[in-house]
Amino acid sequence: MTQRLHLVFGGELIDPTKNAFKDVDNIHIVGMYPNYQAAYNAWKAEAHRTVDNAHMRYFIAHIHRLRDEKVEASPTEELGN
Repeated sequence: MTQRLHLVFGGELIDPTKNAFKDVDNIHIVGMYPNYQAAYNAWKAEAHRTVDNAHMRYFIAHIHRLRDEKVEASPTEELGN
């Protein structure tokens, strides 16, 4: 069975229309989760907690995909550009 690890993290963005962090030294690492549902619940809690700050964003990174180079990520899952 493949282990599906998910990292939830976030922070303040330079521009709310992009994914560049204002201060990468202050990225909030929420935690690592063994399944998507647990990661989603953690992401949702942080997103709701910071809803009043338009520059705050939280993300779910699919860590298990980083370990399997044969699996392509879709463009909507890319955290870069």
